[in-house]
Amino acid sequence: MTVTPDDVVEAAARCRAALVGAVDGDWSGSAGDLEWSCARTVEHMGNATLRYATHLASRATEPLPRLRRHDPDLGHGELLVLVQAGAATLAETARAAPASARAYHPAGMADAEGFLAMGCDEILVHTYDVARGLDLEVEPASDLAARVVARLFPWAPTDGDPWETLLWANGRAALPGHKRLDADWHWQCAPLAEWDGMSKKRKAPGRW
Repeated sequence: MTVTPDDVVEAAARCRAALVGAVDGDWSGSAGDLEWSCARTVEHMGNATLRYATHLASRATEPLPRLRRHDPDLGHGELLVLVQAGAATLAETARAAPASARAYHPAGMADAEGFLAMGCDEILVHTYDVARGLDLEVEPASDLAARVVARLFPWAPTDGDPWETLLWANGRAALPGHKRLDADWHWQCAPLAEWDGMSKKRKAPGRW
């Protein structure tokens, strides 16, 4: 694997390191350009990785029912625990999965590495969103960003800074010579051997 189980655990650790100093702050404001609050966005990170793990573990061929809904009563520290727990669950599920394991995602039938890369992407990029909302600095995860981009966005430019390219691929910023993407960007979560050579576009709203 280019993206490994250890990587999603690292992404969660980076999230905690970036945000833990602000657990006593106001997380009710928007996370960057998102409509969600900072608190809602951090909760989403944990829920997304848990959802990826349940789909991969069950080899789901269609969307599974949601395990839980938004819980406004969770404390900020508890939300960060949820992120790390979700990442650990996805990591262990991927470790146990055979190489042939595939499961449903709206972007395609993902393999274990695809789910791991999406988990990393969710955590890294949403940590950036939340840090913007809380006026915090995030240390770029350049090496991990480069591998996530290569796995999920094989059409992305390769001549720039990997962290900035990850943000561009997720529609967060422009790159020199590449305008900021619209909200219909998507992932190549199925194995790269199945990539058709085109950049993927979302055909429906992102929530599933």
